[in-house]
Amino acid sequence: MRKDLHGLSLSTDSTEAGDAFDRATMAYLKYRTDAGRHLGAALKADPDFALGYVTRGYFNMLAYNTANLQGAADSLAEARKRSSRMNPREAAHTEALAKWIEGDLDRMLEIWEGIFAEHPHDVMAFRLHHFNAFWLGRPGQMQAEVEKVYPHWSADYPGWATLLSCRCFAHEEAGNYTLAESAGRMAIEVDPGDLWGAHAIAHVLEMQGRRGEGIEWLKRLEANWEGANNLKHHLHWHRAMFHIERREFDEVLKQYDKGFRDMGSPLTQAMPDMYIDVQNAASMLFRLERHGVDVGDRWVELADKAEARIGDCLSAFTLPHWMMALAATGRTDAAKRMIEAMHAFGQGNTTVSRLVGRIALPICEAVLAHRQGKHQAVLSHMRPIISDMYLLGGSHAQQDVLEQLFLDSALKAESAEDVRLMLERVAGRHPVPPARRVGYAAAAARYAH
Repeated sequence: MRKDLHGLSLSTDSTEAGDAFDRATMAYLKYRTDAGRHLGAALKADPDFALGYVTRGYFNMLAYNTANLQGAADSLAEARKRSSRMNPREAAHTEALAKWIEGDLDRMLEIWEGIFAEHPHDVMAFRLHHFNAFWLGRPGQMQAEVEKVYPHWSADYPGWATLLSCRCFAHEEAGNYTLAESAGRMAIEVDPGDLWGAHAIAHVLEMQGRRGEGIEWLKRLEANWEGANNLKHHLHWHRAMFHIERREFDEVLKQYDKGFRDMGSPLTQAMPDMYIDVQNAASMLFRLERHGVDVGDRWVELADKAEARIGDCLSAFTLPHWMMALAATGRTDAAKRMIEAMHAFGQGNTTVSRLVGRIALPICEAVLAHRQGKHQAVLSHMRPIISDMYLLGGSHAQQDVLEQLFLDSALKAESAEDVRLMLERVAGRHPVPPARRVGYAAAAARYAH
């Protein structure tokens, strides 16, 4: 049987299929848009390549879009038809895909952990685990698993930069900034086009308040992002985050319109409602409005897409961002329909349905109440779950918009106790003191003592 670029057996005898699969793997690791094209070439070369179908299912699931579930299920069915050709590692991948589709994400993570415990160079299993653990708010799990596989890797293996950048991001989210920065900078030395490494270092610089360095870091690396997927947009969002801390609001709007929400770009047009893009856009508009910046009609196109996605709850962390757009445009009826749909989804017994019902739902109710000026209601919705918001996933930098939502209502409700609660909370999570952060400075000046 053919072996992949890491020496692992594949259920194909086709050299052409194996080579195309290797290209698809590397494109996925490097966040390139041509990963699907290479995978299609692998399946064309060998229509009985079982792991190719599993991977196609994985790619469908990565979009966090219910419209893709049927495609993932179809790919799973095609893989299972060829189960007799699979080796045990590929069979485990098939089961992981099945659990992902079913919504049993805890079991899915366990299966991937078992795969790379036995095959530490199965970079697909490792990278998918890292991604999903992040969106479940589990930095400790990310950190533990990267340290298990790390000793088995070196520059001799394709994808070494990916291991380094994942190590960087896991340790950054766990607050170990020194080790994180070392690993991330090494990743970029190995591969200047490693977007996850660029992203991970941007997080280190964000958390340490190194804003000028952050802007220059991203400007210097931007030339290496040709052919990148939507993570490129998120890097422009990170640059805007540095600019907003420096109160350079015109530059933030420029990054919005030409960097992370360019409606004329082919990438945005191909995936206009991609979850990470929605998070980037809505969270930045919310922050800008807090500072009195007129954002024009930018909320409208987001709200149009939010209405079309009511009932799609696969990305729990994206839901408050959809709600921000509906609330900002006064679409109260649509917002109520979204809350009803979330309530129904939250009655389920999947990993995400439990998170939606217990955490995302009250946050979305708070988002709507905030826009309606019902600030005591915001505090009532959020106060009981504020310590569990991290379970929705998202980084410290991304979760910050929810913390600012609570703080803004606490200020407007003149609830000193709640203002201090949030100031103390963010002071414990973020090494830059609230007095030096643009979204918290006014509150800190008034209530810190």
